[in-house]
Amino acid sequence: MRNLLSPKNIRNLVIVTVVVGLIVIALSGYLTPVFSFLFSPTISTQSWLSQRYVAFREFFTSPRDMATLRAQNQALEQEVAQLQSEIVALQENLSQAEILYTLLDFARTHPEHEYIAATVIGREISPYLQYVIIDKGSNHGIRYGMPVVTQEGLVGRIDAVIANASRVKLITDASMAVNVRLKAADVEAQIHGSITGEITLDLIQQDVDVQLGEVLLTSGLGGTYPPNIFVGQVLSMQSKQNTLFQTGSVQPVVDFHGLSAVLVISNFNVVDITPLEP
Repeated sequence: MRNLLSPKNIRNLVIVTVVVGLIVIALSGYLTPVFSFLFSPTISTQSWLSQRYVAFREFFTSPRDMATLRAQNQALEQEVAQLQSEIVALQENLSQAEILYTLLDFARTHPEHEYIAATVIGREISPYLQYVIIDKGSNHGIRYGMPVVTQEGLVGRIDAVIANASRVKLITDASMAVNVRLKAADVEAQIHGSITGEITLDLIQQDVDVQLGEVLLTSGLGGTYPPNIFVGQVLSMQSKQNTLFQTGSVQPVVDFHGLSAVLVISNFNVVDITPLEP
């Protein structure tokens, strides 16, 4: 009993009591203002040092980071440009494939002829000459005078040939004349190109009733084109007094400005009847 009340034990008991009391008070939140007051200078100092350290590090690393960002940005821009170029190329290839598929389908549905597919590689920019250049020539079986078509209708005929390319004179050229047949009216006529690219209809008797929208097909006369190739439709008609024939304007079925691929009819024997004309 005497040992329990010794000064040493009493001191230890007091210390334990004080510590436990402080812990209870701290957990209760009563010492929070005291801790804030005591540690606030330390926390402020640490915060200031941390900010200075971050600023110091950014000062020395920012130039390198900016150079890295510029390089990455340039690489991304190059990648985007390359991807855009690839997308354009894929779209062009897809469009070309669709056109070639359509031409192939046309050839299958018109087995009476043999065809040579060709791509348009050039065109005359002058408004007074109407022709295109294709990438097939004499080495591929192309010959002068062969008719040229698309899945839409008549394009023109081969006007000049070299080994690996040919010139196609369009039906819109001023020197072109095509014998046609009006499908509904069942009469024959002739169309002519012009220096402006417009197509006129001629040699129709005055008593023939021609409806707007009348379909024009090749007649096969003249030995230049096979019969029954779609040419265009009648846009308007004019009938003047004291003239033998009516005239009209024609909307061609082929979009010559967007022409990118054609079919050359290779098994049609062109007949030049010019020497027989009176």
